[in-house]
Amino acid sequence: MRTIFMGSSTLACPSLERMMCTPGFEVVGVVTQPDRPRGRRQEVGGCPVAERARSLGAAVLTPENVNSPESVAALATLRPDVIAVAAYGQILKRPVLDLPRAGCLNLHGSILPRYRGAAPIQWAIASGDTSTGVTVIFMNERMDAGDIILTREVPILPDDTGGSLSERMAVVGAGAFVDATMAVRDGTAVRVRQDDTMATFARKLTKEDGLVDWNMQAEAIHNRVRAFNPWPCCWTTIPFERGGHVLRILRTRVEAAVSGRPGTVADIGGDGPVVSAGSAGVRLLEVQQEGRRAMGGAEFLRGRPMRVGDLLGTARPG
Repeated sequence: MRTIFMGSSTLACPSLERMMCTPGFEVVGVVTQPDRPRGRRQEVGGCPVAERARSLGAAVLTPENVNSPESVAALATLRPDVIAVAAYGQILKRPVLDLPRAGCLNLHGSILPRYRGAAPIQWAIASGDTSTGVTVIFMNERMDAGDIILTREVPILPDDTGGSLSERMAVVGAGAFVDATMAVRDGTAVRVRQDDTMATFARKLTKEDGLVDWNMQAEAIHNRVRAFNPWPCCWTTIPFERGGHVLRILRTRVEAAVSGRPGTVADIGGDGPVVSAGSAGVRLLEVQQEGRRAMGGAEFLRGRPMRVGDLLGTARPG
């Protein structure tokens, strides 16, 4: 089956690798984002899928706009039977959707129609869900709204972060993607229309989503800390009179029976400071100061003393 694979992020690499080593697939081209400056040094380099595809000997195309007439013409020369899309980063328009004989398929990181959109894995954790999954759909011009081919459920573990859950789902998704594409090839794929009335949306994350609102309930803050690790990462501030700076919060635990003004340090014992939030508290088990390594909450307290009553989240670095 002549397949064009479209993807960009690390999450798409397992699907690409699985398709390239599965009998019956001929990956005739890999479409990914153009090389861009990356990292602190802003050195120009390819995205993870581009680097992996080149290492596997695949032909790589990097159009700035996949829907441009030039790009559509280049894809047409590859005569695809199917286009497989996973974490690509560009929306496909009708000229591209109409290219492959068997259609365009998309691997999405939720059980659709829940969490359509750019950040389904993170928002599932942030919402306190205990399970999620992957869905393979036939693509149409509406975001994540196409007919469902298959789904696979994935549990959300109590200590899962956005990073750890993404890695597990990428592996599950690779198997699901290959199975769905083979079903399309064999003519056995089912099409289940989504119920739009059940749809929820998982918007793209921003850096500002990481700012902790201590007025939220402790459990909600804890879930956001998990969900937004490694990016955008939750953060708060230490008051200026204590040497004001951004403090990234990497790992927490909910502590019951903690009272006080939201954002107030309620305890400085044990394995990290406890901050009042809602009707409970959030213990900071792992944190990272700007320009320093990550450290446990107790180690942080030894190096930067705090007092009960200190108020977090009110200072803003200049």
